[in-house]
Order: sequence, then C-alpha cells, then structure tokens
Amino acid sequence: MYLENLSLHNFRNYTDLETEFIPGVNVLLGANAQGKTNLLESIYVLALTRSHRTSNDRDLINWDADTAQLATRVKKQVSSMPLELELSAKGKRAKVNHIEQSKLSQYIGQLNVVLFSPEDLSLVKGSPAIRRRFIDMEFGQMSSKYLYNSAQYRTILKQRNQYLKQLKFKVQSDKVFLGVLSDQLAAYGAEITFQRRQFLKKLEKWAQQMHTQISLGKEHLTFEYVSQVDQEEELTVDQLYKKLQEAFSEHEEHELQQGTTLVGPQRDDVRFLVNGKNVQTFGSQGQQRTTALSVKLAEIDLMKEETGEYPILLLDDVLSELDDERQTHLLKSIQNKVQTFLTTTSLSGVARQLIDEPRIFTISQGTLHVET
Repeated sequence: MYLENLSLHNFRNYTDLETEFIPGVNVLLGANAQGKTNLLESIYVLALTRSHRTSNDRDLINWDADTAQLATRVKKQVSSMPLELELSAKGKRAKVNHIEQSKLSQYIGQLNVVLFSPEDLSLVKGSPAIRRRFIDMEFGQMSSKYLYNSAQYRTILKQRNQYLKQLKFKVQSDKVFLGVLSDQLAAYGAEITFQRRQFLKKLEKWAQQMHTQISLGKEHLTFEYVSQVDQEEELTVDQLYKKLQEAFSEHEEHELQQGTTLVGPQRDDVRFLVNGKNVQTFGSQGQQRTTALSVKLAEIDLMKEETGEYPILLLDDVLSELDDERQTHLLKSIQNKVQTFLTTTSLSGVARQLIDEPRIFTISQGTLHVET
C-alpha cells in the first residue's frame, strides 16, 4: 500500500496542506522545529487515530482552531480508498470511503504503518512498558481481534483497580464483584497472552533473518516472552485462563493491601537474546541498535505476511543515529519494496547513493516545497 496524497487542516503547525507523494522514498528535508516530524506524525495518526508523541489530542490541533482535519487516499493492490479523520474536544470522527465508522476499531487497520525513530532504540534497553506498547500498537494494526481484546482488558483492569482501591479502606470486604472482575480479566488476559506469543514467534522469524544479515552471520537473535504467570510457551488459551485465575486468587490479599492488580499481561515483558545472552543487560550499544533495527524492519515483512500488503515506513531522523553500515542495511532492505517517509536535516553521502530517485520536500515553518 502507499499514500497517494495528504491533506491537513489545522494539524499542529500546518494550517492548510495539500500534497502528493510517490510510491518510493519521500524525503522530508529541513532544519529542526519546522514541521518534518509533525507531517510524519499526521500519517501515524491517520493510521492509528492516536499520536506516538502525546496522549492529549488537543496538542495535535493548531492553537488557533478547535478542530483538525486529516485526509489521505490509500492505494492498495486492488483498490484506492479515501480515509478521513477529524479531531476535536468532542472526540474523534473517522471515515472510510466517506462512510463514518461507529467505532475507531473498525477504522484502524485500513492504513498500516511502521514507525522507526531514535526513541525506538529504547525498544531494547528501555522499560518493559515500551516493549508492551510496541506489541500492542503493531499487532493491533494486524488483528482486529487483538485490538478488541486489548480494549476490553484495559476497561476491566481499570474497573478492577478502582474496586481494589475501594476495598482497601473497608473493614469487611465484599469480594463477590472482585471475583467477577478477576474472571473477566483472566479470560481476556489469556487471549492477549496467547496472541502476543503467536505474534512474537512470527516476528522472531523475520527479525532473525535481518539480524543475521547485519551481523554477517556472527550473531543469532531470539525472543523470550516473560510472564509472571508462567514460562511455558505452548499453553492453550484455556490453560492460560486457568493460570491467570490461580494467579489472581494467589495474589488477592496482597492486591487488596496495595489497591492495584499485580499480575497479568499488563506487567509482562519481552527479552531479546543475542547468542543466548540478554542483549538488554549484556549487549554492546552496537548489538542493541542492531537488534532494534532488526525488530523494526521485521515488522515490514510480518505485516505483508499477515495483511497481504506492505505497510508504509516512517523514518524519523533515524539515519543520524545509525552508522554507515546500518544505514546501508536499512536503505537496501526498503528499496523498491515499501513507500517510505524519511525526515532528516541533511542527506548523508550513503543515503544519497542508496536512495533511488527520491522525491525531496523541503519544509520550512509548516510549508512544503517540492525539489525538482
């Protein structure tokens, strides 16, 4: 898939923008704080209805306006389809082919993106929350079932935590409703854990190939899903459900004391191993960067495998963080395969040599100019 065009109205520092793109590499060139990342962010928001930079939608709307409108036309193998998204204080309105969607979950998945920014290097060395968010955001684009289960789990988890806080201050606790919430949480948690493991197995296959190429066959990358509940990889959904039920029962008294849920997929993690050693703890910075790059590039092939379409790749100032060797592997792997949007303050010699006929946009104060 690729974006044919983009229309922005009162999004960040773009008052009005209308532009067209090529299916290959689109370079967004300019000094810092001119709007390069804002444009990349708008594509991400069009795909996922949320930003990767802020949780407050008001930040996305121009200060002089009450609403922001984003629109694009997505070209797929057998169709071309318009997408529209409106942001306001009242919430979000999303349209597919000019038809408003009653739920955002019906909209997500129409446009798939993979974002790689300097912050993604923390995918390896950052906190478990970063890796959980990575799984949720990427797999959610590929599976509406996972998106639904995650949303239900978050809702029930919030209810359960609120109820635990209420019970914490009661002398005599009524645990019947807590048991109902625990059972519901175990049911959705089992589905999420099972799907995460399936997703990571598929992602691992593609990441191993990429990591082997970049390391010239010297390193072997593997993933481990780290769960408080169990470490058995082949459990069924029903078995995971029973394990979670047991865990909630075992930790109930401690949870009542703490006033929060202490076990479940919201506390799980992913461990990356290079030649059998935890790269988060024992890997060099080069190994950590190679692992992050391998994982992000693996998403491209996995999305193609799962959806039948290559996603759109968003590279936000990544080249400046990679040495020439990793730049070469990155750019060669995407050449003539995926539509790419690349932000940079200057194109390095390596990038200019490897990018085949890019369209270069210069950006200054929220205004685009196409270089000819």
